[in-house]
Amino acid sequence: MTSSFDHQAHPARLSDAERDRALKVLKDGVALGRLSHDTFVRRMELALAARRPDELAALTADLHTDGRWTRAMVGAVSAVSGLTVRLRRAWTVERLPKLMLPGSGDPYPLRIGRDPANRLRLSHESVSRVHAELTSQGGLWVLRDLGSTNGTTVNGRRVVGAAVVQDGDQVAFGTIAFRLSAD
Repeated sequence: MTSSFDHQAHPARLSDAERDRALKVLKDGVALGRLSHDTFVRRMELALAARRPDELAALTADLHTDGRWTRAMVGAVSAVSGLTVRLRRAWTVERLPKLMLPGSGDPYPLRIGRDPANRLRLSHESVSRVHAELTSQGGLWVLRDLGSTNGTTVNGRRVVGAAVVQDGDQVAFGTIAFRLSAD
């Protein structure tokens, strides 16, 4: 008869913190040009499926060549870069022209585009003839891209289909940008 002590014990499950550390090393490897995008994606999949610490170590072994000082410096530069992007966006948003949201009782959508039949006509080559529409649905404002060539964005993210918008959001139709305003 065998007891439970005779069986080889399995190591404890990997913690989320261990996986996060490995994924950070992989992301840093891509940022520093040491991994291609395809290699990063494959190693990320393997890191998420790993069951033991040695599996994670094998995925990142060739990426641990920097010392603590270099990693700290790269982290600091990343933080400063992100700050400058956020500051530039904040500065730009305040300087954008306002696009007034129509009254919530308005039953017709605000159609936006180059065509003179649109309620908001934007004569610019980056704006499609019928570019987008803004509607009020159940107390929310919904911005829908109507298959435009150069896209519609909300706060820098491309609208695929539709997106809920609110007062203060930055919207762009092609390269023409506005800040939504309810007053």
